[in-house]
Amino acid sequence: MTKKQEKIWTGNVRDAALNILMAVEKQQAYSNLLLHQTIEKYKIDDKDRALLTELTYGTLQYKMTLDYYLEPFIKGKLDDWVKQLLRLSLYQIHYLSRIPDHAAVNEAVNIAKRRGHKGISGAVNGILRSILREGVRSTEEIKDELERLSIETSHPLWMVKRFVSEYGFETTANMLKENNEQPVTTLRVNLFKRTVDQVLHLYTQEGYVVARSEVIPECIYLFNAQAAKTTAFEKGFVTIQDESSMIPAYALQAEPGMTVLDMCSAPGGKTTHIAEKMRNTGKLVAMDIHEHKLKLVKENAARLGFNFIETMQMDGRKSSEAFPKESFDRILVDAPCSGLGVMKRKPDIKYTKNEKDFATLKPIQLKLLDEAYTLLKRDGLLVYSTCTVDREENEGTAKLFLEAHPEMELQPFPNVISSIKEQEQEGMLQLFPQDLRSDGFFVAIFKKK
Repeated sequence: MTKKQEKIWTGNVRDAALNILMAVEKQQAYSNLLLHQTIEKYKIDDKDRALLTELTYGTLQYKMTLDYYLEPFIKGKLDDWVKQLLRLSLYQIHYLSRIPDHAAVNEAVNIAKRRGHKGISGAVNGILRSILREGVRSTEEIKDELERLSIETSHPLWMVKRFVSEYGFETTANMLKENNEQPVTTLRVNLFKRTVDQVLHLYTQEGYVVARSEVIPECIYLFNAQAAKTTAFEKGFVTIQDESSMIPAYALQAEPGMTVLDMCSAPGGKTTHIAEKMRNTGKLVAMDIHEHKLKLVKENAARLGFNFIETMQMDGRKSSEAFPKESFDRILVDAPCSGLGVMKRKPDIKYTKNEKDFATLKPIQLKLLDEAYTLLKRDGLLVYSTCTVDREENEGTAKLFLEAHPEMELQPFPNVISSIKEQEQEGMLQLFPQDLRSDGFFVAIFKKK
Protein backbone atom coordinates (compact mmCIF):
# COMPACT_ATOMS: atom_id res chain seq x y z
CA MET A 1 0.00 0.00 0.00
CA THR A 2 1.41 3.40 -0.92
CA LYS A 3 1.78 6.00 1.76
CA LYS A 4 -0.90 8.67 1.61
CA GLN A 5 0.68 11.82 0.22
CA GLU A 6 0.72 14.77 2.61
CA LYS A 7 -1.41 17.68 1.43
CA ILE A 8 0.33 21.04 1.57
CA TRP A 9 -1.97 24.05 1.86
CA THR A 10 0.43 26.50 0.25
CA GLY A 11 0.58 29.86 2.00
CA ASN A 12 -1.78 28.91 4.85
CA VAL A 13 -0.09 30.01 8.08
CA ARG A 14 -2.38 28.14 10.48
CA ASP A 15 -2.17 24.85 8.59
CA ALA A 16 1.61 25.24 8.52
CA ALA A 17 1.66 25.87 12.29
CA LEU A 18 -0.53 22.79 12.80
CA ASN A 19 1.96 20.73 10.83
CA ILE A 20 4.81 21.85 13.08
CA LEU A 21 2.83 21.18 16.25
CA MET A 22 2.02 17.65 15.08
CA ALA A 23 5.68 16.92 14.26
CA VAL A 24 6.82 18.21 17.66
CA GLU A 25 4.23 16.06 19.45
CA LYS A 26 4.63 12.86 17.43
CA GLN A 27 8.32 12.84 16.52
CA GLN A 28 9.70 15.06 19.30
CA ALA A 29 11.08 17.25 16.51
CA TYR A 30 12.56 20.65 17.39
CA SER A 31 10.18 23.52 16.65
CA ASN A 32 12.98 26.01 15.90
CA LEU A 33 14.40 23.73 13.18
CA LEU A 34 10.97 22.91 11.75
CA LEU A 35 10.02 26.56 11.38
CA HIS A 36 12.55 27.26 8.63
CA GLN A 37 11.73 24.03 6.79
CA THR A 38 7.99 24.73 6.98
CA ILE A 39 8.35 28.31 5.72
CA GLU A 40 10.03 26.93 2.59
CA LYS A 41 7.71 23.95 2.22
CA TYR A 42 4.49 25.99 2.59
CA LYS A 43 5.90 29.01 0.70
CA ILE A 44 4.91 31.34 3.54
CA ASP A 45 5.11 35.04 2.62
CA ASP A 46 7.61 37.24 4.47
CA LYS A 47 4.76 39.24 6.01
CA ASP A 48 3.25 36.07 7.56
CA ARG A 49 6.43 34.53 8.98
CA ALA A 50 6.24 36.36 12.31
CA LEU A 51 2.65 35.13 12.75
CA LEU A 52 3.69 31.53 12.00
CA THR A 53 6.42 31.78 14.64
CA GLU A 54 4.06 33.31 17.19
CA LEU A 55 1.30 30.73 16.60
CA THR A 56 3.74 27.84 16.86
CA TYR A 57 5.66 28.98 19.91
CA GLY A 58 2.61 30.41 21.68
CA THR A 59 0.60 27.20 21.33
CA LEU A 60 3.59 25.16 22.54
CA GLN A 61 4.31 27.52 25.43
CA TYR A 62 0.73 27.33 26.74
CA LYS A 63 -0.07 23.73 25.79
CA MET A 64 -0.97 22.58 29.32
CA THR A 65 -2.99 25.73 30.01
CA LEU A 66 -4.90 25.31 26.75
CA ASP A 67 -5.66 21.67 27.57
CA TYR A 68 -6.99 22.75 30.97
CA TYR A 69 -9.31 25.26 29.26
CA LEU A 70 -10.42 22.77 26.56
CA GLU A 71 -11.09 19.80 28.84
CA PRO A 72 -14.68 20.69 29.92
CA PHE A 73 -15.74 21.17 26.28
CA ILE A 74 -14.39 17.93 24.82
CA LYS A 75 -16.60 14.87 25.02
CA GLY A 76 -15.06 11.59 23.91
CA LYS A 77 -11.81 10.91 22.10
CA LEU A 78 -10.40 13.17 19.40
CA ASP A 79 -7.69 12.47 16.85
CA ASP A 80 -4.33 14.02 17.79
CA TRP A 81 -4.40 16.50 14.91
CA VAL A 82 -7.88 17.72 15.92
CA LYS A 83 -6.70 18.36 19.47
CA GLN A 84 -3.71 20.28 18.12
CA LEU A 85 -6.04 22.32 15.91
CA LEU A 86 -8.20 23.18 18.92
CA ARG A 87 -5.14 24.24 20.94
CA LEU A 88 -3.92 26.39 18.05
CA SER A 89 -7.33 28.03 17.63
CA LEU A 90 -7.91 28.61 21.35
CA TYR A 91 -4.45 30.18 21.63
CA GLN A 92 -5.53 32.78 19.08
CA ILE A 93 -8.88 33.38 20.78
CA HIS A 94 -7.51 33.63 24.32
CA TYR A 95 -4.08 35.20 23.89
CA LEU A 96 -4.05 37.18 20.62
CA SER A 97 -6.31 40.20 20.76
CA ARG A 98 -5.47 41.37 17.22
CA ILE A 99 -7.02 38.25 15.62
CA PRO A 100 -10.85 38.41 15.62
CA ASP A 101 -12.47 35.40 17.32
CA HIS A 102 -14.67 34.60 14.32
CA ALA A 103 -11.60 34.54 12.06
CA ALA A 104 -9.84 32.02 14.30
CA VAL A 105 -12.96 29.80 14.34
CA ASN A 106 -13.55 30.02 10.58
CA GLU A 107 -9.91 29.15 9.81
CA ALA A 108 -10.10 26.16 12.17
CA VAL A 109 -13.30 24.88 10.51
CA ASN A 110 -11.76 25.23 7.03
CA ILE A 111 -8.65 23.30 8.10
CA ALA A 112 -10.84 20.61 9.70
CA LYS A 113 -12.84 20.25 6.46
CA ARG A 114 -9.69 19.98 4.39
CA ARG A 115 -7.92 17.51 6.69
CA GLY A 116 -10.90 15.49 7.85
CA HIS A 117 -14.62 15.24 7.14
CA LYS A 118 -17.85 17.15 7.84
CA GLY A 119 -18.34 15.55 11.26
CA ILE A 120 -14.93 16.71 12.46
CA SER A 121 -15.39 20.26 11.18
CA GLY A 122 -18.77 20.39 12.93
CA ALA A 123 -17.23 19.22 16.22
CA VAL A 124 -14.42 21.80 15.97
CA ASN A 125 -16.95 24.54 15.21
CA GLY A 126 -19.18 23.48 18.10
CA ILE A 127 -16.37 23.32 20.68
CA LEU A 128 -14.89 26.69 19.76
CA ARG A 129 -18.26 28.45 19.64
CA SER A 130 -19.16 26.99 23.05
CA ILE A 131 -15.92 28.44 24.44
CA LEU A 132 -16.77 31.84 22.94
CA ARG A 133 -20.20 31.73 24.61
CA GLU A 134 -19.22 30.37 28.01
CA GLY A 135 -15.60 31.46 28.41
CA VAL A 136 -12.81 29.35 29.89
CA ARG A 137 -12.73 28.16 33.48
CA SER A 138 -10.56 29.91 36.08
CA THR A 139 -7.32 28.37 37.30
CA GLU A 140 -8.42 29.47 40.79
CA GLU A 141 -10.36 26.19 40.86
CA ILE A 142 -6.99 24.45 41.34
CA LYS A 143 -6.39 24.49 45.10
CA ASP A 144 -2.76 23.32 45.23
CA GLU A 145 -0.53 26.35 44.52
CA LEU A 146 2.23 24.37 42.79
CA GLU A 147 -0.27 22.56 40.57
CA ARG A 148 -1.94 25.89 39.78
CA LEU A 149 1.42 27.44 38.85
CA SER A 150 2.15 24.41 36.68
CA ILE A 151 -1.10 24.83 34.73
CA GLU A 152 -1.00 28.65 34.56
CA THR A 153 2.54 28.71 33.13
CA SER A 154 2.34 25.35 31.34
CA HIS A 155 5.38 23.69 32.94
CA PRO A 156 5.30 20.05 34.11
CA LEU A 157 4.59 19.67 37.82
CA TRP A 158 7.88 17.83 38.50
CA MET A 159 9.77 20.80 37.07
CA VAL A 160 7.81 23.32 39.14
CA LYS A 161 8.46 21.33 42.32
CA ARG A 162 12.16 21.01 41.50
CA PHE A 163 12.62 24.74 40.88
CA VAL A 164 10.60 25.76 43.96
CA SER A 165 12.74 23.47 46.14
CA GLU A 166 15.89 25.05 44.67
CA TYR A 167 14.95 28.74 44.44
CA GLY A 168 11.67 29.32 46.27
CA PHE A 169 8.17 30.07 44.97
CA GLU A 170 8.56 33.74 43.94
CA THR A 171 11.74 33.31 41.86
CA THR A 172 10.28 30.20 40.24
CA ALA A 173 6.96 31.89 39.40
CA ASN A 174 8.77 34.86 37.82
CA MET A 175 11.00 32.52 35.81
CA LEU A 176 8.15 30.37 34.50
CA LYS A 177 6.14 33.42 33.48
CA GLU A 178 9.15 34.90 31.70
CA ASN A 179 9.63 31.63 29.80
CA ASN A 180 6.34 32.34 28.04
CA GLU A 181 7.29 35.84 26.92
CA GLN A 182 8.36 36.48 23.35
CA PRO A 183 12.17 36.59 23.11
CA VAL A 184 13.93 39.66 21.73
CA THR A 185 16.59 39.23 19.04
CA THR A 186 19.96 40.02 20.62
CA LEU A 187 23.06 40.70 18.55
CA ARG A 188 26.70 40.90 19.53
CA VAL A 189 28.61 43.65 17.74
CA ASN A 190 31.89 42.39 16.30
CA LEU A 191 34.23 45.01 17.77
CA PHE A 192 37.04 43.63 15.61
CA LYS A 193 35.28 45.28 12.64
CA ARG A 194 32.99 48.06 13.92
CA THR A 195 32.07 49.99 17.06
CA VAL A 196 28.65 49.68 18.70
CA ASP A 197 27.79 53.26 17.71
CA GLN A 198 28.66 52.58 14.06
CA VAL A 199 26.42 49.50 13.97
CA LEU A 200 23.53 51.27 15.71
CA HIS A 201 23.84 54.11 13.19
CA LEU A 202 23.80 51.66 10.26
CA TYR A 203 20.66 49.92 11.54
CA THR A 204 18.91 53.24 12.19
CA GLN A 205 19.81 54.51 8.71
CA GLU A 206 18.23 51.39 7.21
CA GLY A 207 15.01 51.93 9.19
CA TYR A 208 15.41 49.27 11.85
CA VAL A 209 14.45 49.68 15.51
CA VAL A 210 17.46 48.93 17.72
CA ALA A 211 18.57 49.58 21.30
CA ARG A 212 21.78 49.25 23.26
CA SER A 213 22.07 46.83 26.21
CA GLU A 214 22.80 48.34 29.61
CA VAL A 215 24.61 45.16 30.72
CA ILE A 216 26.90 43.77 28.01
CA PRO A 217 28.71 46.65 26.23
CA GLU A 218 28.68 45.06 22.75
CA CYS A 219 25.12 43.69 22.94
CA ILE A 220 22.28 45.38 21.01
CA TYR A 221 18.59 44.51 20.58
CA LEU A 222 16.90 44.30 17.18
CA PHE A 223 13.11 44.62 17.24
CA ASN A 224 11.73 44.63 13.71
CA ALA A 225 13.77 42.48 11.34
CA GLN A 226 15.24 39.08 10.62
CA ALA A 227 18.79 39.65 11.74
CA ALA A 228 20.38 37.28 9.21
CA LYS A 229 18.98 39.37 6.34
CA THR A 230 20.46 42.69 7.46
CA THR A 231 23.52 44.39 5.98
CA ALA A 232 25.32 44.40 9.34
CA PHE A 233 24.99 40.63 9.63
CA GLU A 234 26.01 39.91 6.04
CA LYS A 235 29.14 42.07 6.39
CA GLY A 236 30.15 40.42 9.66
CA PHE A 237 29.56 43.48 11.86
CA VAL A 238 27.22 41.48 14.14
CA THR A 239 26.38 37.93 15.04
CA ILE A 240 23.19 36.52 16.58
CA GLN A 241 23.82 35.54 20.20
CA ASP A 242 21.78 35.57 23.39
CA GLU A 243 22.89 38.25 25.82
CA SER A 244 23.52 35.94 28.77
CA SER A 245 25.73 33.68 26.64
CA MET A 246 28.08 36.64 26.07
CA ILE A 247 29.17 36.46 29.71
CA PRO A 248 31.54 33.42 29.39
CA ALA A 249 33.95 35.32 27.10
CA TYR A 250 34.23 38.06 29.74
CA ALA A 251 34.66 35.47 32.50
CA LEU A 252 37.44 33.75 30.53
CA GLN A 253 39.50 36.97 30.32
CA ALA A 254 41.42 35.76 27.24
CA GLU A 255 44.04 38.15 25.88
CA PRO A 256 45.90 38.52 22.57
CA GLY A 257 48.67 35.95 22.14
CA MET A 258 47.25 33.42 24.61
CA THR A 259 46.60 29.72 23.94
CA VAL A 260 42.88 29.04 24.42
CA LEU A 261 40.61 25.99 24.09
CA ASP A 262 36.83 26.12 23.57
CA MET A 263 36.02 22.50 24.34
CA CYS A 264 32.37 22.38 23.19
CA SER A 265 32.42 25.17 20.64
CA ALA A 266 29.57 24.77 18.12
CA PRO A 267 27.90 26.78 16.68
CA GLY A 268 30.64 29.29 17.46
CA GLY A 269 29.02 32.27 19.19
CA LYS A 270 31.27 32.10 22.24
CA THR A 271 34.28 31.00 20.13
CA THR A 272 34.13 34.11 17.95
CA HIS A 273 33.53 36.29 21.01
CA ILE A 274 36.75 34.90 22.52
CA ALA A 275 38.49 35.47 19.16
CA GLU A 276 37.41 39.10 19.26
CA LYS A 277 38.89 39.51 22.78
CA MET A 278 42.14 37.95 21.48
CA ARG A 279 42.26 40.43 18.56
CA ASN A 280 42.75 37.56 16.09
CA THR A 281 46.19 36.70 17.55
CA GLY A 282 47.45 33.71 19.52
CA LYS A 283 46.06 30.19 19.34
CA LEU A 284 42.35 29.41 19.67
CA VAL A 285 41.20 25.81 19.27
CA ALA A 286 37.46 25.23 18.67
CA MET A 287 36.66 21.62 19.50
CA ASP A 288 33.36 19.80 19.04
CA ILE A 289 32.24 16.19 18.79
CA HIS A 290 30.22 16.77 15.59
CA GLU A 291 31.87 17.63 12.27
CA HIS A 292 28.69 19.15 10.79
CA LYS A 293 28.49 21.52 13.77
CA LEU A 294 32.12 22.55 13.35
CA LYS A 295 31.15 23.66 9.86
CA LEU A 296 28.96 26.32 11.52
CA VAL A 297 31.94 27.48 13.60
CA LYS A 298 34.03 27.87 10.42
CA GLU A 299 31.24 29.75 8.64
CA ASN A 300 30.75 32.12 11.58
CA ALA A 301 34.49 32.73 11.91
CA ALA A 302 34.87 33.47 8.18
CA ARG A 303 31.91 35.89 8.12
CA LEU A 304 33.22 37.76 11.17
CA GLY A 305 36.80 37.91 9.84
CA PHE A 306 38.68 35.60 12.24
CA ASN A 307 41.30 33.50 10.47
CA PHE A 308 43.32 32.08 13.38
CA ILE A 309 40.68 29.69 14.82
CA GLU A 310 41.67 26.03 14.53
CA THR A 311 38.72 23.61 14.46
CA MET A 312 39.09 20.06 15.76
CA GLN A 313 36.53 17.25 15.70
CA MET A 314 36.92 15.39 18.96
CA ASP A 315 34.95 14.33 22.02
CA GLY A 316 36.06 16.78 24.71
CA ARG A 317 36.18 13.88 27.18
CA LYS A 318 39.25 12.64 25.28
CA SER A 319 40.89 16.00 24.63
CA SER A 320 43.99 15.23 26.75
CA GLU A 321 44.89 12.62 24.12
CA ALA A 322 45.41 15.41 21.59
CA PHE A 323 47.43 17.93 23.63
CA PRO A 324 50.25 17.87 26.20
CA LYS A 325 49.35 18.44 29.84
CA GLU A 326 49.04 22.05 30.97
CA SER A 327 49.15 23.49 27.44
CA PHE A 328 46.35 26.10 27.60
CA ASP A 329 46.17 29.50 29.33
CA ARG A 330 42.37 29.54 29.18
CA ILE A 331 39.74 26.82 28.69
CA LEU A 332 35.99 27.23 28.22
CA VAL A 333 33.76 24.25 28.96
CA ASP A 334 30.28 25.20 27.75
CA ALA A 335 28.96 21.80 28.71
CA PRO A 336 26.03 19.74 27.42
CA CYS A 337 23.10 20.31 29.78
CA SER A 338 19.34 19.95 30.14
CA GLY A 339 18.79 23.33 28.44
CA LEU A 340 16.20 24.42 31.01
CA GLY A 341 17.37 28.01 30.64
CA VAL A 342 16.35 28.30 26.98
CA MET A 343 12.68 27.27 27.22
CA LYS A 344 11.63 30.74 26.05
CA ARG A 345 13.28 30.03 22.67
CA LYS A 346 12.64 26.28 22.63
CA PRO A 347 9.32 25.69 24.43
CA ASP A 348 9.19 21.99 23.42
CA ILE A 349 12.00 21.34 25.96
CA LYS A 350 9.40 21.67 28.74
CA TYR A 351 7.60 18.54 27.61
CA THR A 352 10.49 16.35 26.40
CA LYS A 353 12.84 16.57 29.40
CA ASN A 354 12.47 14.41 32.49
CA GLU A 355 14.30 14.05 35.80
CA LYS A 356 16.27 11.03 34.59
CA ASP A 357 18.19 13.32 32.20
CA PHE A 358 20.12 14.90 35.08
CA ALA A 359 21.70 11.63 36.14
CA THR A 360 23.11 11.03 32.63
CA LEU A 361 24.40 14.59 32.16
CA LYS A 362 26.44 15.02 35.35
CA PRO A 363 29.13 12.38 34.51
CA ILE A 364 29.62 14.03 31.09
CA GLN A 365 29.98 17.48 32.65
CA LEU A 366 32.47 16.24 35.26
CA LYS A 367 34.55 14.32 32.72
CA LEU A 368 34.83 17.42 30.50
CA LEU A 369 35.96 19.46 33.51
CA ASP A 370 38.50 16.78 34.50
CA GLU A 371 40.00 16.88 31.00
CA ALA A 372 40.10 20.67 31.10
CA TYR A 373 41.90 20.53 34.47
CA THR A 374 44.60 18.29 32.93
CA LEU A 375 45.14 20.65 30.00
CA LEU A 376 45.09 23.91 31.98
CA LYS A 377 48.37 25.66 32.81
CA ARG A 378 49.25 26.73 36.36
CA ASP A 379 47.59 30.09 37.10
CA GLY A 380 45.32 29.49 34.09
CA LEU A 381 41.56 30.10 34.12
CA LEU A 382 38.85 27.53 33.43
CA VAL A 383 35.27 28.70 32.83
CA TYR A 384 32.35 26.28 33.19
CA SER A 385 29.05 27.42 31.68
CA THR A 386 25.63 25.94 30.93
CA CYS A 387 22.33 27.20 29.51
CA THR A 388 20.32 25.64 32.32
CA VAL A 389 18.86 26.87 35.61
CA ASP A 390 19.11 23.52 37.37
CA ARG A 391 21.14 23.79 40.57
CA GLU A 392 22.33 20.18 40.45
CA GLU A 393 23.90 20.65 37.00
CA ASN A 394 25.38 24.02 37.88
CA GLU A 395 26.42 24.61 41.45
CA GLY A 396 26.29 20.86 42.16
CA THR A 397 28.69 19.97 39.33
CA ALA A 398 31.01 22.89 40.21
CA LYS A 399 31.27 21.78 43.85
CA LEU A 400 31.96 18.15 42.91
CA PHE A 401 34.73 19.35 40.58
CA LEU A 402 36.30 21.42 43.37
CA GLU A 403 36.19 18.44 45.73
CA ALA A 404 38.01 16.30 43.17
CA HIS A 405 40.62 19.00 42.45
CA PRO A 406 41.43 20.95 45.63
CA GLU A 407 44.10 23.03 43.85
CA MET A 408 41.34 24.66 41.76
CA GLU A 409 39.73 27.71 43.35
CA LEU A 410 36.76 29.84 42.37
CA GLN A 411 37.56 33.37 41.13
CA PRO A 412 35.52 36.60 41.27
CA PHE A 413 33.95 37.92 38.08
CA PRO A 414 35.58 40.84 36.24
CA ASN A 415 34.09 44.29 36.87
CA VAL A 416 33.17 44.90 33.24
CA ILE A 417 29.83 43.19 33.89
CA SER A 418 29.39 44.96 37.24
CA SER A 419 25.64 45.49 36.82
CA ILE A 420 25.01 41.75 37.33
CA LYS A 421 28.01 41.10 39.58
CA GLU A 422 25.78 41.35 42.66
CA GLN A 423 24.20 38.02 41.67
CA GLU A 424 27.59 36.32 41.80
CA GLN A 425 28.10 33.97 44.75
CA GLU A 426 31.64 32.72 45.45
CA GLY A 427 32.73 32.85 41.82
CA MET A 428 29.50 31.33 40.49
CA LEU A 429 26.82 33.29 38.66
CA GLN A 430 23.29 31.96 38.13
CA LEU A 431 21.18 34.10 35.81
CA PHE A 432 17.45 33.51 35.48
CA PRO A 433 15.44 34.39 32.33
CA GLN A 434 13.84 37.32 34.17
CA ASP A 435 17.21 38.90 35.07
CA LEU A 436 18.17 40.07 31.56
CA ARG A 437 14.94 39.04 29.78
CA SER A 438 17.16 36.49 28.02
CA ASP A 439 18.18 32.86 28.54
CA GLY A 440 18.81 31.34 31.94
CA PHE A 441 22.56 30.80 32.23
CA PHE A 442 25.24 29.67 34.68
CA VAL A 443 28.93 30.61 34.72
CA ALA A 444 31.71 29.64 37.14
CA ILE A 445 35.39 30.74 37.01
CA PHE A 446 38.15 28.47 38.33
CA LYS A 447 41.88 29.19 38.68
CA LYS A 448 44.57 26.51 38.85
CA LYS A 449 46.76 27.35 41.84
